[in-house]
Amino acid sequence: MSKATPATTALEKAGVTFDVVEYEYDPTAAQTGNHAAAAIGEAPERVFKTLMVMVDGRPACVVVPVAATLSMKKVAAAFGGKSAEMMQPAAAERSTGFRVGGISPFGQRRRVRTALAREALAQPSVVINGGKRGYLVRLSAADAVAATGAITADLLA
Repeated sequence: MSKATPATTALEKAGVTFDVVEYEYDPTAAQTGNHAAAAIGEAPERVFKTLMVMVDGRPACVVVPVAATLSMKKVAAAFGGKSAEMMQPAAAERSTGFRVGGISPFGQRRRVRTALAREALAQPSVVINGGKRGYLVRLSAADAVAATGAITADLLA
């Protein structure tokens, strides 16, 4: 695969079956996740965004539907913490090795605790960033959990 990213390399290494879905990334889109869903013709509840957070000062990754709002209180609880906040974009890029808009939960520079919104389990497949802008992977929620060691949790407001 000539277009391999650290994310797709990690998925292949984990033995996970996935399909690559590419689209024209628009950095000016107000909601890049919703734009991605529309661009690939996929229902927003099947397209998931990767967000980097800090829980009690420690980095973590959450993967939630693109149209959903994250509850920081629930994120903290999911990881057994007291407080959670969004990680600053520059820190997220340093931590993951990916650029904002292309952050994937797979193949990050440093493996961190990861949580997948439980809503993913109701979907036949989910679409998650594949490690660069405009580059997504479609796979089962179970495979996403297996590849990241994620927990599934109630993360939405």
